[in-house]
Amino acid sequence: MRVTLLGTGTSQGVPMIACDCEVCQSSDPKDHRFRCSAWVQSDDLSILIDTTPDLRSQALRAGIRHLDAVVCTHAHNDHLIGFDDLRRFCDRNRPPLSVYCSSETHERLLTVFPYAFQEDNSPYNSYVRAQAHVFDGPFELGALRFVPVLVPHGRTLTHGFILEENGIRHLAYIPDCAALTESMTEALRDIPVLIIDGLRDKPHPTHMNVPAALAAACTVRAGTTYLTHLTHDISHAQRSPLLPENVFLAYDGLVLDFPT
Repeated sequence: MRVTLLGTGTSQGVPMIACDCEVCQSSDPKDHRFRCSAWVQSDDLSILIDTTPDLRSQALRAGIRHLDAVVCTHAHNDHLIGFDDLRRFCDRNRPPLSVYCSSETHERLLTVFPYAFQEDNSPYNSYVRAQAHVFDGPFELGALRFVPVLVPHGRTLTHGFILEENGIRHLAYIPDCAALTESMTEALRDIPVLIIDGLRDKPHPTHMNVPAALAAACTVRAGTTYLTHLTHDISHAQRSPLLPENVFLAYDGLVLDFPT
């Protein structure tokens, strides 16, 4: 299994529009952050987690040429609104693209992109053609098993995912998270790789800050932790050396390989 982080930035991305701060003006490519999403590859399977406003640029940069499925964490715009850019993966005679989502996200998709789910949506009209699979528990795609983890995110609940391959737990992807709950602690215990929300150093009402993410990683005894959903308050070069051993700042284009 290979996981590529296509975006590691917060909802406005980094650099932010009309911002002259040090990070937004940085020439370090690790300070340039698209909105959060990930690309999972296993054997011949190609799976996208979340459809951000930056999806077109992310796909071009990573060289994504086909998708077998899309998995949605939640319905906030920075994770969903790029859904229409999936149209390129639905061209010609390809079957409808499988989309795995919660019932709440499904309702949002039907409201914003109703045409994508219409049964008479022709494969020749260049629209997105999707088939929804509403999950209420773990689901399998080839050798991969996605285990949803219910996550508090302000007034709403989102989903992170534990990714297993051939029965082996490899990774947990938790991009939007306000706190570590008891059920999350149990599910994430001893996870080899944890990718988790670490917005900034200052507290935030709907996201973990860096201290909270570090505490969560320690509590669940994660092997290696990557902090994602980063704002322009985080300079990669300046903040990285201050992190504990086995904790790293994620960055766009980071590739994680997991041997079978």
